[in-house]
Amino acid sequence: MRRKIRNFCIIAHIDHGKSTLADRLLQATGTVSDREFQDQMLDSMDIERERGITIKSTAVTMNHRGRDGQDYLLNLIDTPGHVDFSYEVSQAMACCEGALLVIDAAQGVEAQTLANLYKAMEHNLTIIPVINKIDLPSASIEETMEEVENELGLDPSDAVMVSAKTGQGVEDLLEAIIRKIPPPEGDSGLPLRARVFDSIFDPYRGVVVYFRVVEGVMKARDDIRLMASESDYRLEEIGYLRIGREPRTRLEAGEVGYLIAGIKSVSDVRSGDTVTTALSPCETALSGYEESKPVVFSSIFPVTTEDYDSLSAAMERLKLNDAGLVYEKVSSTGLGFGFRCGFLGLLHLEVVQERLEREFDLGLVLTAPTVLCRVTLSDGSVLFIDNPLLYPDPSQIVMTEEPYIKASIIMPDKYIGPVTNLLLDRRAENYSNNYVGRMRVEIRAELPLSEVVYDFYDKLKSITQGYGSFDYEPGDYRKSDLVKVDILVNHEKVDALSMLVHRDRAPGWARRACENLKEEIPRQQFKIPIQGAIGGTIIARSTISALRKDVTAKCYGGDITRKRKLLDKQKEGKKRMKMVGKVMIPQKAFLAVLKRDD
Repeated sequence: MRRKIRNFCIIAHIDHGKSTLADRLLQATGTVSDREFQDQMLDSMDIERERGITIKSTAVTMNHRGRDGQDYLLNLIDTPGHVDFSYEVSQAMACCEGALLVIDAAQGVEAQTLANLYKAMEHNLTIIPVINKIDLPSASIEETMEEVENELGLDPSDAVMVSAKTGQGVEDLLEAIIRKIPPPEGDSGLPLRARVFDSIFDPYRGVVVYFRVVEGVMKARDDIRLMASESDYRLEEIGYLRIGREPRTRLEAGEVGYLIAGIKSVSDVRSGDTVTTALSPCETALSGYEESKPVVFSSIFPVTTEDYDSLSAAMERLKLNDAGLVYEKVSSTGLGFGFRCGFLGLLHLEVVQERLEREFDLGLVLTAPTVLCRVTLSDGSVLFIDNPLLYPDPSQIVMTEEPYIKASIIMPDKYIGPVTNLLLDRRAENYSNNYVGRMRVEIRAELPLSEVVYDFYDKLKSITQGYGSFDYEPGDYRKSDLVKVDILVNHEKVDALSMLVHRDRAPGWARRACENLKEEIPRQQFKIPIQGAIGGTIIARSTISALRKDVTAKCYGGDITRKRKLLDKQKEGKKRMKMVGKVMIPQKAFLAVLKRDD
């Protein structure tokens, strides 16, 4: 049986046709009927369909009769394509023996093509290059083949030419999968060890866990143990993942499937965890398991305070289905009650925000995203700070450090100048470039993560007119001169607008925040100063002028002292009003400060 199984994944840069190729494979193997078929079959969320990206891993088992007349079981494990979900990608790859590396014939090799190739090579996967979109008039097949050989170091004669849109070459690809990808290894006689690569939440059945049996046999109604959480469950159902779920009585080494065991929350099951039997467990867990660590932090508040209970319920429900989301309750003077959240990256943040707004119909305000900074204090202790409000007294700080990333940008060579200027503006270090084709160049640089989380990707896309591709991997912590910038409105600190920024960036950021607030806060009967400050030092200021009532209008003449008396009386009233007056900051003022703006 095991000799007839092929486990593989599809990896590609965003928009190179990964989901479309998966659709064609499903149709070519008869896994989905024409009546049931819809585009992007394996993408279940609206956001995935609209953006053309894969956010959740999934899997599907296909039956296919090869040209040798034998029946084969093909397990396609679909992976997310974005760097935010790289841990999930690596766990999915650990369940495969082969990978289809899809390359757009019109775009050529791009940043994530290289990153995904290196990941596949780390897992010793058999890689089949797939040149997609060969039907396009702009397809440059010969140049793409050169890039496959020169940049990827793969044999171009192994490449399979396909058009995922028309289905051309898909039968040849299925045959290449059978011929080139080795069958899985593993002994069914050993104690059960199965690797979890993803899970989803079913509101009726609880958590549905996706896994691959590495050794041993899993039988329906067994008692199982999740080794990372050391919790035991009784199996309710196991089976193959087709377009629906197909129950089976047993799954053996090499097979991919699902299990349902009454697990209540996705956070109880982690990607990379090992499943074994409770009665005769294996001695050691499978390697590669890690706890996911958030890298980007932001606070989420409801636009109206009455929506807090709805937001709280929505966060609980979203957490059931998103194990990477971390949150805790916070309160802010200006924005009320909300949640401080940790995300796997910027795309993860955007996805969570969009799901809360769409699926739960909530209006949200998000504070500016921050990263996890490392602070060494004078007593030798080290703190990790994700929230500017927790920043310690500067007099106690010996050193501040911020996380760096290793970035790779691939683009046409005519954009080298503008992209280099962008990188230098974002404090890039160890800059280098090399050509990956006749007209395309790859730039590598190391830069602070805090310079990327705000609007770097948008700027890169506009500078390169959409032709630049960006990928990064986490680096180390490096010494940096970070300061906490506070915003004061009428001499009162607004904690939701505090930011940790590099000292060189602080005056510009504070000036922009003050100007934006000046435009949005309504005028009062007294002057309102808006200030940006580092500690007790004011580094930026703008003033909202007072509304003025003409108290001298009733004076028709007479001595100037009559007018002066009225003006002095008004001046005293304004001074008293300023002492007791409170400035209400509207929600749109917070949004104005946080908007991406140079």
